[in-house]
Amino acid sequence: MPSRYSPPQSRLSTTTVASEELQSFADAIAQIKAIAFEIFEHEIAEKQLCYHTHEHITGVQRRASQIFRVIRPYLEATEDSDRLELLLDLGAVAHDMMQIFVPQREPHTPRRREAGVSEIATIEKLLELIHALNQHHSNQSAQFLDSDLQIIRDAIAATICDYDPLEQAIFQPALYQRQPISIVARVLALADIGALGMEGIEAYNTEGSLLFLEENLDVRSLIAQNKLASYLENHAAVQENVRQRLLKRARFQVSFAKSRLKRLPQELERLPLEANSVLLQQVFQYLTPATIKEIESSTPISEETSLEALINFFRLNQFISEI
Repeated sequence: MPSRYSPPQSRLSTTTVASEELQSFADAIAQIKAIAFEIFEHEIAEKQLCYHTHEHITGVQRRASQIFRVIRPYLEATEDSDRLELLLDLGAVAHDMMQIFVPQREPHTPRRREAGVSEIATIEKLLELIHALNQHHSNQSAQFLDSDLQIIRDAIAATICDYDPLEQAIFQPALYQRQPISIVARVLALADIGALGMEGIEAYNTEGSLLFLEENLDVRSLIAQNKLASYLENHAAVQENVRQRLLKRARFQVSFAKSRLKRLPQELERLPLEANSVLLQQVFQYLTPATIKEIESSTPISEETSLEALINFFRLNQFISEI
């Protein structure tokens, strides 16, 4: 009989599980998702997030579900595909629950996260919540198993990104390690950075714009107050600083797209082989040489690109008005 998850006793946060007895594992998943959303709402407000929001979460849920539907018929008969799908959805909802930034020490610089710090904090918080749920509810069919927790750990850890200086792009090291990871982890990782391949250039560029605004709070604040033009006009050094930050983001948009086209076939290799052609041709349908060519031709990456052209390309004024 698989063992139930039961870590050492830990103090639960002010967010607690509901008192009503749960009837099924799906009920347990739903309750943890609801708490995760509450915590995430607090993070969005406190950390001034505009990319890591509910829109990103629902996008990852949608993409993860789409990938899983393709591979589900080819899973081993011993796999509980219903349970895996529930765990995948929980991972999609909770994978960005905690957002931890490095303290900023210099003005007019992007804020940044250290690789893995937010994800590890998220894993720890989820385990705390799930332990509280297991302790509170006696119905064993509604409890998380040790194996469930390992899947959740692996899945959220698989979304951790590293930077490849040769490709000038990020990638997810977990997809390349020799030690196998679960189907849930592999699907969640692919869904997390799959917007370009699965949803096209507009979705991809929108993500880039929102990430820039989330990481560059000084620019975001000036645009929100309609003060960007007047401020930069009187601060030539800051004007060039902002232009270079936008230019760096634009160049990353191109290099990351190229990297996704190059890496995806290898990243799909450990999924069921029968599903590979469908995933490449129908699910990641936009990840083609033609798409990369269009991104290269439409993205302003020349050193001579003006600040105005970059602001217009990233549609910063439009996105600020929608935040």
